[in-house]
Amino acid sequence: MLAYILRRLLLIIPTVLGILLINFIIIQAAPGGPVEQMIAKLEGFDAAAGGATGRISGGGSEVAVGGSSYRGAQGLDPELIGEIERMYGFDKPAPERFWIMLTSYLKLDFGDSFFRDAKVTELIAEKLPVSISLGLWSTLITYLISIPLGIAKATRHGSPFDVWTSSAIILGYAIPAFLFAILLIVVFAGGSYYDWFPLRGLTSNDFDSLSLGGKMLDYFWHLALPVTALVIGNFATLTLLTKNSFLDEINKQYVVTARAKGLTESRVLYGHVFRNAMLLVIAGFPAAFLGIFFTGSMLIEVIFSLDGLGLLGFESIINRDYPVVFGTLFIFSLFGLIMKLISDVTYTLVDPRIDFENREG
Repeated sequence: MLAYILRRLLLIIPTVLGILLINFIIIQAAPGGPVEQMIAKLEGFDAAAGGATGRISGGGSEVAVGGSSYRGAQGLDPELIGEIERMYGFDKPAPERFWIMLTSYLKLDFGDSFFRDAKVTELIAEKLPVSISLGLWSTLITYLISIPLGIAKATRHGSPFDVWTSSAIILGYAIPAFLFAILLIVVFAGGSYYDWFPLRGLTSNDFDSLSLGGKMLDYFWHLALPVTALVIGNFATLTLLTKNSFLDEINKQYVVTARAKGLTESRVLYGHVFRNAMLLVIAGFPAAFLGIFFTGSMLIEVIFSLDGLGLLGFESIINRDYPVVFGTLFIFSLFGLIMKLISDVTYTLVDPRIDFENREG
C-alpha cells in the first residue's frame, strides 16, 4: 500500500503540470488580457463591462510592441504600451512566463493580484473560511441525510415511503440551487414574508463582541439559508446512489446465506451489507466535496453576498487576473488529486479485500 501511495504522489506532479500547461495555453489564446484591459481604461472604455477586445477594437488600428499586437491602441505611445507589458510580465515570451510561474509555485509564491493590490496567498486565505464553511457543512449534512434516507428507501423498496420520498427527491433535484436560494430569501430573509435570517455575510457586525456561544449561534444563523440551498440541490444523487448500492448488495447470495444462518435483519444490513454498499458512496465523496466547495457554491456566494473562493475565481477569470486564476487552479487541482488518493486509501479501510498494491498500472 505504501508503494502505491508513493506512486500516486509522484503522479500528482505531471498531472498538475499538465493541467497548468493546458490552461495556460487556453488563457493565453483568449482575448481581453490584462494589457488589453489597461489599454481600454486608458482609452476611456469599460473593459470589465463589455470585454476589452470588443470595446477597444472599434478604431481598427493595431500597435505592435515586443512582437504583440493590441487593437484599439491608437494614439498611445508604444513606449507606454511596452511599460504596461513589463508591468504585467508580458514583455517575456510565453514559455519563459510559464517557467517563471512554475519555479515560483515550487516556492509557494503565487505572486500578486493584477487588480486587487494584494498577494494571491492573502486573497485565498481571506476567502477560504467562507468556502470551507459552505463546502464542509453542506457536504456533512448531505451525507448525514442521504445515507440514512437511502438505506431506509432500500429496505422499504416499493413501499409508499419509497414512492413519496422519491417524489420529494426528484422535486428537490429539479430545482436549481440558486433558484431555491432566491425562494428562501423571499420567504425567510425579509423578501416578502418572514425576516428570520440575515441576507448577507457570514457573521454579524457585532460578531467580535459576542460570547463564544453567541458567536457559534451567529455563525450558524448566517449559514442556515445558503447551506440549505446547497443541500437541497445535492442530496438527491447521493440518496439514490446509496439506495441502489444497498439494493444491489441485498440481492446477493451472501445476504441470503447470512439470513439462513439466523442473523437478525439489522445484523445482516449493518454487519454485512453496509460495508460493501458504502464503497460507491465513499468513491463519490471527493467529487461531491469539491463540487460544493468551489463550483457549486459560486452562485450561492453571489446571492447571499458571501465573499468566498468561488466568487474570487469567477471574478478573476472575468478580469483576466492571471495570478489569482492560476493560483486557485493550482491549489484546487492539487487538493482534488490528494482527495482522490485519500478516497482510494479509504477503500482499503472499509474493505480490506481491496489491494491497490497488486493493481497494475
